[in-house]
Amino acid sequence: METPRLTSLAQVVQAVTARGRPVRVAIAPCAEEFVLRAALHAAAEGLAEPVFMGDMARTRAVAKDLGLNLDDFECQDCPDDTQAVTLAVDYFRQGRAELIMKGLVSTSTILKAVLVKEAGLVPAGGILSHVTVFDAPSAVTSGEPGQQRLMLLTDAGVNIRPTLQRKVDILKNALAVARRLGISRPRAAMLAATEKVNYPAMPATLDADIIAKMADSGEFGDAMVAGPLALDLAVSSAAATMKGVTHPVAGHADILCTPDIESGNILYKTLNSFMNMTLASVVVGSRVPVVVPSRGDSERSKFASIALAAYLAGGSA
Repeated sequence: METPRLTSLAQVVQAVTARGRPVRVAIAPCAEEFVLRAALHAAAEGLAEPVFMGDMARTRAVAKDLGLNLDDFECQDCPDDTQAVTLAVDYFRQGRAELIMKGLVSTSTILKAVLVKEAGLVPAGGILSHVTVFDAPSAVTSGEPGQQRLMLLTDAGVNIRPTLQRKVDILKNALAVARRLGISRPRAAMLAATEKVNYPAMPATLDADIIAKMADSGEFGDAMVAGPLALDLAVSSAAATMKGVTHPVAGHADILCTPDIESGNILYKTLNSFMNMTLASVVVGSRVPVVVPSRGDSERSKFASIALAAYLAGGSA
């Protein structure tokens, strides 16, 4: 049965709450204001049942200052951040949690625990990658049939300078998330500074061209992939028409694939800082969706990230 297409983050939240069963999310380490607010918000909405792991004396002090009460939830005292993260992974392996959420700790610390071979969370040959889901801005959807839709951005937080093969794997992870959201034939844009191959000056343009040709040969199923594409050509039909770019993805991209973490992170923080957008971010590629909001993300974004991860945990991403 085809997954119904979700067209907004609000619909993602509704889809999770409609299940009537909150998912258990292990939060490590947990002494961070926005994480606590988002977790309790998710609990109040019936999305998640948080399990707090970390320095609980510090966590309770933060909660008290915020007027929050943690008494109704499981709390595990782990003053050491690495110990807290390891415990979160153990909870998932034991079936005591369905999600893991990053608190006030670096992304690398929590991903190292997920990547430990003995944990068995990452399939052989699989990779972890960062996927952000957001409501397409009105400037992008203007004039489109149905207008409201979701867009994805990858990779803004995990893979620093991916090789060609790693970019292929990053794209596959994003396509899997898109399909779980009901985007039956995802359209992906391999971003670069220009729509023309310019090698060796711009290596990303050649990688994008190769991946687009792989898509034409059926490597990614029925997904449509175009590249290289500048950002305006990926999201603006007018810009694509003006430059004579006629690919079906041009002006209609569902997935924006950036060539490296620097460009991905800059685009992510542009959406966050300049546009004040709600961004739901997860790390995928393992058996457990990992909620990895940026420390600068708002409570709204952290809440949306929990909702997205909870939705993905309801089936294979």
